[in-house]
Amino acid sequence: MTDNDIVDIADTVDTVNMDIVTDGEGPSAQELLVQEGDIAGDYLERLLDIADVDGDIDMDVEGTRAVVAIVGDGLDALVGPHGQTLEALQELTRLAVVQQTGVRSRLMLDIGGYRARRKVELTEIGTRAAHRVLENDEPVKLAPMTPFERKVVHDAVAAVDGVHSESEGVEPERRVVVLPGA
Repeated sequence: MTDNDIVDIADTVDTVNMDIVTDGEGPSAQELLVQEGDIAGDYLERLLDIADVDGDIDMDVEGTRAVVAIVGDGLDALVGPHGQTLEALQELTRLAVVQQTGVRSRLMLDIGGYRARRKVELTEIGTRAAHRVLENDEPVKLAPMTPFERKVVHDAVAAVDGVHSESEGVEPERRVVVLPGA
C-alpha cells in the first residue's frame, strides 16, 4: 500500500453520498445506522480493492449499532493475530464514518466470521469461569480482553446465578474478574 493509496481511501470517504430523504424532521435512528453501514461498506470496499483482497461486504443493523462484515475465504491477514488487525480496521472504519457524519460511531466490524466464532469461545470461557467460582467460592481473573470480548464475558457470567463480574485494570491490560455473589 502506498501513500497514494491511502489518499485514495480518504478521497473515497469524502465522496460517499450521504443523502437521505426525510419528511423534514431528520433521519430516524434506523436510517442513521443504515447510513453508517453504507459509509463503512464503501470505505471497506475501496480498502479491499487497494489491498487486492477478495471479499464481499454484508451490512446489517443489530440493536443500536451498524454491523458490517467482510465475508469470503483467505481473510486471515485482515483479522491478524488475536484479531488485532481487525480491531485496527474497525477503528479506521469508525473514523471514516465520523468524518462523514460528525457523530461517533459504534459500528461493529467482523471479518471472515472471526467475531462470531470468538463470541462463542468467550461465552464458554465466561460460563466455565462462573461455574468455577461457584464450586470454589473464589474469584477468577481472566486474561486481558478488548471491550467487545469483555462485554461477551460479562453477559455470559450474568446468565449464571450466584456470581457476578467486574472489569479491572487499564487498557490494554483491562480484564474481567468473576466474583462470588450476585
